[in-house]
Amino acid sequence: MPATIVVGAQWGDEGKGRATDWFAREADYVVRYQGGNNAGHTILVGDERFALSLIPSGVMYPDCTPVIASGCVVDPEVLLAEIEMLSSRGIDPGKLKLSANAHLIMPYHRKLDRVMERYLGRNQIGTTKKGIGPAYTDKYARRGVRVQDLFDPKIFRDKVEAALEDVNKVLTRVYNQLPMDPDEVIDHYLGMADRLVPYVCDTSLLLWEALRRGDEVLFEGAQGTLLDVDHGTYPFVTSSNPTAGGALVGSGVGPREIGRVVGVAKAYISRVGTGPFPTELHDEVGDKLVELGGEFGTVTGRRRRCGWLDLVALRYSVRINSMSHLFLTKLDVLSAFETVKVATGYVSLGEVYEEFPRQQRVLYNCTPVYRELPGWRQDITGCRSFSELPKQAQAYVEFIEEYTGVPVAWVSVGPEREQMLQR
Repeated sequence: MPATIVVGAQWGDEGKGRATDWFAREADYVVRYQGGNNAGHTILVGDERFALSLIPSGVMYPDCTPVIASGCVVDPEVLLAEIEMLSSRGIDPGKLKLSANAHLIMPYHRKLDRVMERYLGRNQIGTTKKGIGPAYTDKYARRGVRVQDLFDPKIFRDKVEAALEDVNKVLTRVYNQLPMDPDEVIDHYLGMADRLVPYVCDTSLLLWEALRRGDEVLFEGAQGTLLDVDHGTYPFVTSSNPTAGGALVGSGVGPREIGRVVGVAKAYISRVGTGPFPTELHDEVGDKLVELGGEFGTVTGRRRRCGWLDLVALRYSVRINSMSHLFLTKLDVLSAFETVKVATGYVSLGEVYEEFPRQQRVLYNCTPVYRELPGWRQDITGCRSFSELPKQAQAYVEFIEEYTGVPVAWVSVGPEREQMLQR
């Protein structure tokens, strides 16, 4: 299986960094195919904690090449800061490859993101205000600035000046903001070009050649399926496609190269930002999940909303991504509860839903139909095989498999690398 896609099966924050780190041990390439520094992943190596927002977690392995592909939007300041952070902590990022076709997040994207979100008031989407949405807007409006433009100062200047001519009108006339100085933006970004050029290449060609050699390639998505701009809980979504199909478009690799699609899901569920969340808990159970799971965003630090596992949403995610396996994280967090619940349906406005509804109105007004399962109330963080888990924990995992129709092939029982069960 030369190519594997790892995708978030929920609203992001499922522990994809942990899963990717697990697979990256045997990978030759780890590819980030969409999103920007609005998403992050945390990797624990011994007592050290690494929080990455752009560079794929394969950077932790010296024989692995991390790749930022064309489908990403890149803030060069953030990328260079991440490179410096890794270098200062003894991790060599020298093998990093950055697509020449990836789009740049510009200072005016960040400013627009902030003022637009603020003016939405009660209708805010919950953006991280990192400029991701405006950068993708410019990309699809065909007025974006790409990494390769940094190495042609005339083209770069022409593009930025043209963009700011329009952006400054919006900032001053609509949002009552001061205009931005094109020369200041241009000089600052061109000043970073020399530091970026060693990493830039045609990443689609790089991956095609790797796959022809039979190298192991791992595709790493940011966020999760329910935040996909086409298949998520729109408009409370990200601006790209975290789903498995996005891996192909974002990396420039065809579907015949993919051997398996691994969906990462928490043993419960969480969400950052606004938007519908059928199984959200507003009680002491929800607070306990936040506390025990350390549920605060890697990038934003925001408190995550938590709830019981939603199997309706998970089965939808399995279908959308054509998942071959599930990777279940944070099963140990549920050890604190006498009983655990999973949602197997919704009731909304008098109608029962067994499949994930597409209507926003339905999701906002639904009540979960729960199946209650016995808890195990014992420490499982030392378990290293499925048979060592308490029978109730095994039954919980098996119920997920039965409902989704997909095997749970990996289970994490703690934050450390070795706290993992492979079935």
